[in-house]
Amino acid sequence: MTENNNLQRKPYSMKNREKGEVRFSFVSRTSSCGIMLYDRTTGILREKIPFTEEDRTGYVYCKTVEDIDPGECTYLFYEEDRLVPDERAKVFPGKAVYGKERGIQDLRAGFDTGEFDWGEDCPPRISYSEMIGYCLHVRGFTGHASSGVSHRGTFAGIREKIPYLKEIGVTTLELQPAYEFTELPLKEEEQRFPLMTPYGISEESSAGRLNYWGYKKGYYYAPKAAYASAGDAPREFRELVRALHEVKMELVMQFYFPGDVNRNEIASILHYWGREYHVDGFHLMGENLPVDLLASDDLLADTKLWYYYFDTDRIYGRAERPLYPHLGEYNDTWYYEMRKFLKGDGNMLGSVLYHMRHIPEKAGCIHYLTNYFGFTLADLVSYDYKHNEANGEDNRDGNDYNASWNCGEEGTSRRQSVKRLRIKQMKNAMCLLLLSQSSPLIFMGDEFANSQKGNNNPYCQDKGVAWLDWKDVKKNAEILEFWKMLTAFRRKYPILHPDRELRLMDYLACGYPDLSYHGKYAWQPQTENGYRHVGIMLCGKYAKSGAGCDDTFLYIAINMHWESHRLALPRLPRGVEWERAFSTEIPGGTKTVSQPEEDSEWQRSIESRSIQVYVSSPAKEKKA
Repeated sequence: MTENNNLQRKPYSMKNREKGEVRFSFVSRTSSCGIMLYDRTTGILREKIPFTEEDRTGYVYCKTVEDIDPGECTYLFYEEDRLVPDERAKVFPGKAVYGKERGIQDLRAGFDTGEFDWGEDCPPRISYSEMIGYCLHVRGFTGHASSGVSHRGTFAGIREKIPYLKEIGVTTLELQPAYEFTELPLKEEEQRFPLMTPYGISEESSAGRLNYWGYKKGYYYAPKAAYASAGDAPREFRELVRALHEVKMELVMQFYFPGDVNRNEIASILHYWGREYHVDGFHLMGENLPVDLLASDDLLADTKLWYYYFDTDRIYGRAERPLYPHLGEYNDTWYYEMRKFLKGDGNMLGSVLYHMRHIPEKAGCIHYLTNYFGFTLADLVSYDYKHNEANGEDNRDGNDYNASWNCGEEGTSRRQSVKRLRIKQMKNAMCLLLLSQSSPLIFMGDEFANSQKGNNNPYCQDKGVAWLDWKDVKKNAEILEFWKMLTAFRRKYPILHPDRELRLMDYLACGYPDLSYHGKYAWQPQTENGYRHVGIMLCGKYAKSGAGCDDTFLYIAINMHWESHRLALPRLPRGVEWERAFSTEIPGGTKTVSQPEEDSEWQRSIESRSIQVYVSSPAKEKKA
């Protein structure tokens, strides 16, 4: 078995095209192994170079080969009569065709010179309090013809969409596996392979099944060649990162490490991507990873690290607080609790209020209602059951329980009442996401109601349901505009995104706690089993606006019950009154309408399954 293949090189200038020397490293438990050098242009074998006993230390073979032009050759290793790709190759040259079956010869490695003009590139280091995340699949994001980009399904395609991502308020991109992996089994490999998921589930996949997502052991040092528009994936990936940094956006990469990956090497992989590609963070996936060691790694202290959970007291000690909190909890707790509340389940209100305010003391918390797995936002309100028939596994794959509700009809509906309710539920979901105090994240296309037709596990679906249809931007413009309004609203009011968890206390002695809850009567919340409605007040005196002034009072009235309810608004300081900012009940969200007649100055009727948001504003003179 090959375990650790590595290539190191001395400084080399491609501009001068001078021949130099390259040091190859390879781990093997056989005595007959070596290097196969090929002509990069013709693919013809140039030289077979065996490792000798003098090259071996333990199981590691190292040899320096002289008189090599890295721009003109590629290589493989061999063990006895078997060719072996370099698991630690930095680049696989040439334009790879996505979804085309490859053999070992197609994985001949090349050399990354590392030559790239980063200019004055500077990492944005966006705090978790300012972050709005967006998870995407490189190919699926712009693969569809409707995406309007010149380089569809590539790193360059994402770069073309940066103005759009800025417009919808995104600060941080999270890429599904974008390092090199084989989406189909190699021709020389056994024609069945386990489909691994980040949650420890192993399903036997049939012969030739496409691994679209890429959650399998990969070639962790090389950007995926098929995600490049031309033959230079390293350059195109660097151009993407540099372009994001220029507009103060950051990039986080998912790395999935199954059990057979050497845990001692993970830090080296992350160091490499941080150093060579200026990546801003990593979402670590896999079980039993050395997260404490990675969290304490001095070279990663300014790099976002996301994992299911971090024991920050053990990592930092109880008294220490990190200068730049870079760790982030990323798990499904918020996901399921909020989905159940959204569809009207009982006994959820207490946990929902906790999740909406929770921020770990020494880390961030990334919360989401949708992700690459499970239903999209549009499908969450359109399907009670998964519809994965297109995957070819008799609908047995994917989660059976999605905490979803179809709003009265399964799948596509022509009934206007169902369609309006679905729009309102999507807006409610967006409010829960963006009005919670930790770091929100959505999956690509949810901002304009992208649907996967009820497929909650499109791991093997290229094109079709897994690709965004950008025509939905116009079709579902009401949803997109509401999302953009909400992201701007969140940015405007710092009290919505504090850097520490609010304490539900009046520790400023200003007459109001930073956060308080209300029911039919002010200051008297009702969170027992049967209640699905609550008022949340955020006091702006506990946050500062950009001008250094106190922020605004905000009141979020939530009613996920199927009946309307009255909620009390607390009295504000003299000279200030409540003004409605928006409501999910109103088409468009922000259209001004008069309050119902039964509303009083300090109480509001909240329609069924709706959210209303109020802000404090100077009191208007009342007519005599």
